[in-house]
Amino acid sequence: MMIANEIEELRKAKRGDTDAFRALFDAHHEAVYRFAYRLTNSVHVAEDVTQDCFLRMVSNAGGFDPRRGSLRAFLCGMARNLVRQYWRVTGREVELDDDRDENAATDVVSGNSGSPSPDVAEAVQAAVGLLPVLQREAVILFEFEGLSLEEVSQVVNADVGAVKSRLFRARRRLRGLLEQYFNQIKTDAWRNSQ
Repeated sequence: MMIANEIEELRKAKRGDTDAFRALFDAHHEAVYRFAYRLTNSVHVAEDVTQDCFLRMVSNAGGFDPRRGSLRAFLCGMARNLVRQYWRVTGREVELDDDRDENAATDVVSGNSGSPSPDVAEAVQAAVGLLPVLQREAVILFEFEGLSLEEVSQVVNADVGAVKSRLFRARRRLRGLLEQYFNQIKTDAWRNSQ
């Protein structure tokens, strides 16, 4: 949806036009849901956050400013804030430290936990879930949701340099977390070919 169209649809939706609301919801709800789900790993929380984002979008008269970024970036920023609010209300302490121990919980991803190795998508999801929150947000928004560096910086309220740094550290950490998993796959394939 073009930005000019989104602005007009948003104005209509705020005046109660359900077709305009549906158009905006259809264009953005999957991205907002995926972002919330990847942050929380909870279907129920992601659904609630997504619903709250869109209800707040139409009730917040002056919230979205197209000069500051896209509507999708605005909605993801709102989802980020709602997830953090959920964590505070539920008493879940979330460390915002970007330099958490890089060697923590590698067995979950590598499959050394005694259970069968997860498939690739599950391994990647598990590895992303092990990232510190600031790195996880940057990876999800940039790599999975396709936001630009500028849009990510708007969502996470940091400058572009900080976002680049978080992405660099997250990619390095993901390589380390997933290395054992992929080495095990190669070893298993080699053994099966013998």
